[in-house]
Amino acid sequence: MAAAQYKRIILKLSGEALAGGKGYGIDPMVVDSIAREIKEVRATRLEVAIVVGGGNIWRGLAGSAKGMDRATADYMGMLATVMNSLALQDALENCDVDTRVQTAIEMRQVAEPYIRRKAIRHLEKGRVVIFAAGTGNPYFSTDTTAALRAAEIEADVILMAKKNADGVYDADPRYHPEAKKFKELEYIEVLQRGLGVMDSTATSLCMDNKIPIIVFSIDEPGNILKAALGHDIGTLVGGNNKNDC
Repeated sequence: MAAAQYKRIILKLSGEALAGGKGYGIDPMVVDSIAREIKEVRATRLEVAIVVGGGNIWRGLAGSAKGMDRATADYMGMLATVMNSLALQDALENCDVDTRVQTAIEMRQVAEPYIRRKAIRHLEKGRVVIFAAGTGNPYFSTDTTAALRAAEIEADVILMAKKNADGVYDADPRYHPEAKKFKELEYIEVLQRGLGVMDSTATSLCMDNKIPIIVFSIDEPGNILKAALGHDIGTLVGGNNKNDC
């Protein structure tokens, strides 16, 4: 097994990644496949923390757009991330990967409360830590959660595993076949051009704390390990070199 380029990573998974081809709910076979890939990453002795979205179950913005109170809709989205996190924890432990779920909203019967020092200690002991329930506050996305937790635990990189996208393009390649893929980008370019890597709050957090982001496709088996090992896949945001499209 090749040596990892990093010591500690945050893996950001969308809720849709757990849904498989259905696009909604949780597909146990897909979750098991992702868990096996994460086990391969842990075999490199790399410390792994994970943030999972909840869009396969509920989207707070969608509920808000239809008249629901925004804070209530967002809290429902946070609970959806807890469900996804528990499913992923179960799959990881079935693969003999010691895992802890920490939630920003306290629910001690199902998970630990988020405590920064305890999370770091789990990682140092070789456990995978899954951060659930977002930041615990409405109006913040799970992208922002990933950026915030990465800063708090001093992660070396955020791996943004995307469904139906193998990097960042100057236009949506699904509708613009001529769209060009970026190999590297600066944070400010992402913000100025509205490229949608993360929301602006998350991107700004990464920029302020100099946390690089690797955007890659989760659809191809083995890509999580490749990204964790620093292979040249996807798009790097926050690298040293200026990129031309």
